[in-house]
Formats: sequence, structure tokens, C-alpha cells
Amino acid sequence: MENPKALIFNVQKFSIHDGPGIRTVVFFKGCPLSCKWCSNPESQSASMQILQPLTKDGKEQVCGTYRDIDSVMAEILQDKDFYEESGGGVTLSGGEALVQIDFVQALLCECKKNALHTAVETSGFIASEYFKRIIDLTDLFLFDIKHYDSHKHTQGTGVTNDIIIENLRMLIKAEKNVLVRVPVIPHFNNSLDDAEAFARFFIANGIREIQLLPFHQFGQNKYRQLGLPYEFDGYKSLHPEDLQEYKDILTKASLKVIL
Repeated sequence: MENPKALIFNVQKFSIHDGPGIRTVVFFKGCPLSCKWCSNPESQSASMQILQPLTKDGKEQVCGTYRDIDSVMAEILQDKDFYEESGGGVTLSGGEALVQIDFVQALLCECKKNALHTAVETSGFIASEYFKRIIDLTDLFLFDIKHYDSHKHTQGTGVTNDIIIENLRMLIKAEKNVLVRVPVIPHFNNSLDDAEAFARFFIANGIREIQLLPFHQFGQNKYRQLGLPYEFDGYKSLHPEDLQEYKDILTKASLKVIL
């Protein structure tokens, strides 16, 4: 597709939490998952949306803009010096960036032409034939695993984890650089039994390093702005100290844990 366009809801500069060094993160709109705890609910719909103001004197916000490759690359390249100095680069996130695979593939190609380090944050829920299109264009995969059990995964996200696990195994077999991340969510996957089951799953699949992402409430107000129900209203955020026993179980299984 010549000069494809994508629906993007944010381009965040000077990020230090989405891969190595200083990065620009491009957030794509649309996601096949419907995680009940999602901190970016505005990212789930593949259409433009209006965020209502939380105060009477506030203004409506349009969420989502169609952009072409040239405009996104121009914004990315503004900070190329910072990437080179810090060992940073570009991270594609969402929603699920790979839903807009034609644009993502073209954007990654342009990044590689400009010698930029590339990372993709993904749920892994995409047909393997599409996933393969960007494997060799991506230097780092930040790969979320929500649950080891397919039934529980469906309850929490609306989809099974079969395709996700298939794609993860494909990356491991291809010896790609993958950081598996587990969002630890109350009453979903935060028990110590869950930690032990995750440990068995990771070891069985040749994974040796994971990152734990404690549940937080940063996106709570966005549900109100979108007029959407939020099932995790009133739940307490988790902090690193709350996950120490969870981490210990994974560490005892010879996993390196980032928290």
C-alpha cells in the first residue's frame, strides 16, 4: 500500500519506560482485546472518539487522528540526536499497533532506513502470517502476557491466549529480543498460585526474563470521559512492595524479574 494512513491517538516524546534510552512512542488506536483494567480505554476503539470534559469549564477532546507515514516520520526524526546519544529509538504501542499492520510495516521500514532502534509493544493477538511481516524489522518486542490459562484470559480480555502463545513461541524460536511483561491485576492473576503457574509456563517456553507491571488507576477518569463503565473502580493500586512475594516465587524458579 502506497503511503498508508493510520489512526493514531498520541505521539509521546522523551519516554524512558518503553524500551532502552530516550524514545518516541507512537500510540495506535484500536485493539482486539477488551481488558477490563485497561489504562488507555480510548485506545480500544478503532474509531475517532470524543473525550468529554471532567469539569464545566473544560473542553471536549478529539481522540484519534489519521496520519500518513511522512508526517509521523518527520516527528520521530526531530529527536534523532537524542536517540543516538542515549541508545534510544522508536516504540510502537497502542491499543494494539499490529492491528494496522500495513502502516506499521511501512513505518518500521522507514525507521530502519534511518538506522533507528525499533521496539513494538504488543499483546501478540494477531494472525501469525501478519506477525511475521514485522519480525525482522523489530529490534525489541515488549510482549504482554495477561494470563497463562486460556479460559481466564478470555474472561479478562475477551479473547483466548492461543494465538498469543503461538506468536510468543515463534519469537523465542527465532531468538528474537523479547521482554515478556505481566500486568499484575487484582482478582485476575495476582495470587501466589498464579505466580507459581506463570513460573512453570515461562520456564516451559524458554523464557528467562520478565517484567511485572503493577496494577494502577492512572486511566480511571478516562472511562468517565468516554461514558464507559469501569469494573475496577475502588480497587487499590499495587506497588512494587506489594508484589515482593510474587516476585520471590518467580525468582526462585530462576527467572530474572524486573519490577
